[in-house]
Amino acid sequence: MNTKCENTIDTDVLVVWVTVPSSIVAKTFSKEIIAQRLAACVAILPPITSVYTWQGELETADEALLMIKTTQARYPALEAWVQANHPYDVPECIATPVVAGLPAYTQWVEEKTKQ
Repeated sequence: MNTKCENTIDTDVLVVWVTVPSSIVAKTFSKEIIAQRLAACVAILPPITSVYTWQGELETADEALLMIKTTQARYPALEAWVQANHPYDVPECIATPVVAGLPAYTQWVEEKTKQ
């Protein structure tokens, strides 16, 4: 079985996942991230339920999930912005590389995130 993607492209695009405590925070964060060109696009996923352990206790929280499209070059600034502005002590900020995608879209992401 061949698991290699046939449409692999050369791209620096990342999808960054960040959870936030509410849709209000999600919209505020998204607008600021785009305004600062830290990302080309932020998709706000509907309310999710997160289950995790925090300070020895099992927790359940309703959150919003941001799916942020950015580049490797802009990721350090995005991560720093999340750490500086997020209300959580330890915010989720996980980057996944894009290994395949519509070239016009990945080029758009790269264009919109240039400083």
